[in-house]
Amino acid sequence: QVQLVESGGGLVQAGGSLRLSCTGPGRTFSSYAMGWFRQAPGKERTFVAAINWSGGSTYYTHSVEGRFTISRDNAKNTVYLQMNSLKPEDTAVYYCAQAGGTIATPVMAYEYDYWGQGTQVTVSS
Repeated sequence: QVQLVESGGGLVQAGGSLRLSCTGPGRTFSSYAMGWFRQAPGKERTFVAAINWSGGSTYYTHSVEGRFTISRDNAKNTVYLQMNSLKPEDTAVYYCAQAGGTIATPVMAYEYDYWGQGTQVTVSS
C-alpha cells in the first residue's frame, strides 16, 4: 500500500498564494506520474494537474492554467502544486494521487491507484 501525505493547505485571501506538497514512498515514487485533484463541497472530485514521472511533461485543467504550477522532486519523493492568484472558486479539498499505468499525464481519477488524505484550501473573497 502506497501512502501519500499532503500538506500546505490553509486559508488565504483571494489573489494570494499557497504551495501544496505531497510526499510518497521512495521505492516507487519516481516511477509514476502524479496528479492533483480537488473536491468542492457537494461536488465531484475533479482533475487539476498532472506531471509525468520525470517532471518533463505537465498538464492542467483550463481553469488553473497560468495560475497553478505542478512540479516534482524525485530525490525528495515529493510533488508540489504552487497555486497563485487564488480565487474563491478554488476552495476545495485538494488530493494528490499516484498513477498506476504508463500514460504520461493522466487526467481521469480511475487512472490513479493511490490517493492522499486531502488538504483543505479555503480562499476568502
